[in-house]
Amino acid sequence: MDSLKNHLLIAMPCLDDPYFKRGVVYICEHDDEGAMGLIINQPISQLSVKQLLTKLKMPNDDSNNSLNKQVFNGGPMNQERGFVLHSPQTSWPSSALLGPEIMLTTSKDILQVLGTQQAPSNYLISLGYAGWSAGQLEQELLDNSWLTLEADPQILFNTPVQDRWEKATKQLGFDIWQLTSQTGHS
Repeated sequence: MDSLKNHLLIAMPCLDDPYFKRGVVYICEHDDEGAMGLIINQPISQLSVKQLLTKLKMPNDDSNNSLNKQVFNGGPMNQERGFVLHSPQTSWPSSALLGPEIMLTTSKDILQVLGTQQAPSNYLISLGYAGWSAGQLEQELLDNSWLTLEADPQILFNTPVQDRWEKATKQLGFDIWQLTSQTGHS
């Protein structure tokens, strides 16, 4: 299987795991050793970017109200670790270009510019991540738990959180509710 890096995993309607039910996961890494991704449609209730920065004792002058964005539960693993998906900027250590319009930064220095003119034009912060061991994601795909779609920055950054799963499924070109969880083999 080719790498699913810079793709979205879209949970099938039958996937009932509480972390992934109606989930949309942005895949940051995928190779023969496993996969890592961030859930992009599970906000942490009552935690805005401004509140997170306050908890971290970081400056948060929010003159343009851009820090009211929600922080996301990126997955069940390492939930004290933060990740920032954002539009490309080259000035951050610990950054990786994941696709033509998406970077991932794990260093705290990016947090210091949020709410300022130096902030990326688009960003999403998550705490924790979803991880799969070698072959695990491939098996889940064979088990019909996920659909895949090339990542769309519009879904990540500009679609309301509650609409991301539905918008991603519509981009596949069919009605997801018409699918079955049964797989056929000939």
